[in-house]
Amino acid sequence: MKCIVGLGNPGKQYEHTRHNIGFEVIEELSRIFTIPLDQSKHKGLYGIGFYKGEKVLLLKPLTYMNLSGEAIRAVIDYYQIDIEDVVIVYDDLDLPVGKIRLRQKGSAGGHNGIKSTIAHLGTQEFNRIRIGIDRPPKGMKVPDYVLGRFLKEEQALILDAVKKGAAACDTWLEKPFLQVMNEYNQ
Repeated sequence: MKCIVGLGNPGKQYEHTRHNIGFEVIEELSRIFTIPLDQSKHKGLYGIGFYKGEKVLLLKPLTYMNLSGEAIRAVIDYYQIDIEDVVIVYDDLDLPVGKIRLRQKGSAGGHNGIKSTIAHLGTQEFNRIRIGIDRPPKGMKVPDYVLGRFLKEEQALILDAVKKGAAACDTWLEKPFLQVMNEYNQ
């Protein structure tokens, strides 16, 4: 089984914020794969179905960003999913708005959701898709920025990035992650 995790914060007040870009990719995949997110346990909201002959689990952790690893660990333990069969999608301050970058390992880079994931998985070696949200403007605090919404002029870039992130996940169901990286890191 393949597991695709999108990081974000639960609740209406966080919808469409920069920090919830991972959730948006999961919602896009839920629509494309016709896998409803209809199960709520293991500290997450998720759905399981088949797409392109592959069994897929789509997960939105409901622990809030800083504790994302708790839900990821609980789901992969319960369903006995190998770490190589997991990809995590999240926002990245170090990439320009809308840019996507795939990696197979790396540090948290200051991202609390990834810090929690690394702590709960016990490794930095897992597939990830980072979606750029850029740095906050001078004088703005990072928490205020990541919990804010995209500017009107960023909307098209973000919509495109969500579609590209979902397309990369789709491609990963048929190809090794390294090949997907080479394709999408152009």
